[in-house]
Amino acid sequence: MTPLDSAPIYKITMDITVYAFIRQFLFLLPTEISHRVALTSLSLVYKTGLLALFTPTIASQPKQVMGLTFPNAVGLAAGLDKNGDYIDALGQLGFGFVEVGTVTPRAQSGNEKPRLFRLPAVGGIINRMGFNNKGVDYLVEQVKQTNYQGVIGINIGKNLDTAVENAVDDYLICLRKVYAYADYIAVNISSPNTPGLRSLQTGDELGHLLSRLKQEQQRLAEEQQRYVPLAVKVAPDLSDAEIADMATALKANHIDALIATNTTLARDKVAGLPHATEQGGLSGEPVKAMSTAVIAKFKQQLNNQVPIIGVGGIASAADVTEKIEAGAELVQIYTGFIYQGATLIAQSVKATNG
Repeated sequence: MTPLDSAPIYKITMDITVYAFIRQFLFLLPTEISHRVALTSLSLVYKTGLLALFTPTIASQPKQVMGLTFPNAVGLAAGLDKNGDYIDALGQLGFGFVEVGTVTPRAQSGNEKPRLFRLPAVGGIINRMGFNNKGVDYLVEQVKQTNYQGVIGINIGKNLDTAVENAVDDYLICLRKVYAYADYIAVNISSPNTPGLRSLQTGDELGHLLSRLKQEQQRLAEEQQRYVPLAVKVAPDLSDAEIADMATALKANHIDALIATNTTLARDKVAGLPHATEQGGLSGEPVKAMSTAVIAKFKQQLNNQVPIIGVGGIASAADVTEKIEAGAELVQIYTGFIYQGATLIAQSVKATNG
């Protein structure tokens, strides 16, 4: 092996070593504080121009989905950069797309702290953040200023004090405000931390919501002469009957993509561990099998009419392969990224290329 051949391997090894050291310090802090410290530090290093020295070089592997060209098929899931404050820094780590949010029409503080808990024994996190964010207008201003060349998704939701029966009004407000600045828009109806939100995933409520959003998408596309795809993010805690009904609604309303899945309320994979009984959504490796199974079931029901973005428990290249084999065309990572750093991005991109 020549020195040139070995250089990328050395760089990735350095990334593993450096991040393992940094993580030891970060994990001494309360979880939410450590996330904020990590993102602020990442942004500062990015602004110095030094960030590229600590991240693997990732070759472009373009992927066409939803009529968009993704530089690669690996994205950052919503929830880490809620307000669009860190898009450029996160993008330089090698993500083909970055999804920001969830954002709501008005700023809200979210649930009481503590509301974020690590389960390191199983590579998991429980959160009950509650859509804490600075509001859609703030996020739009951040997106306007980004230099990131990848795909930007904006994840939208409803305010806590908006009644579920009026939720469509909040989604429409966000849709209108972000439309000109998003590459795609993700509709979050699956967070377990906003009471009643998951009721929008089924029955007449789902059909009504999707119909109204699709009508507004078409109106905005004509008005702005630009088509921005709509994706819907769903929970892993769905029955086979609910999956079948949702697939029918997604197809009937010509939704552009499905994001599967959000966090789970199940605790069977973490029973007995510290923090396992905390309320909120569980993410990371404990949700992996459930998420992959839901992807496979949707793949069967959707008949290739709606592409799937697979997310939930990806912690290795093998996990990416499982998601793709189950039916995902793109994948997203979040909790695995918290535990492993940027190396997981490079490994995941390589896995998407077979």
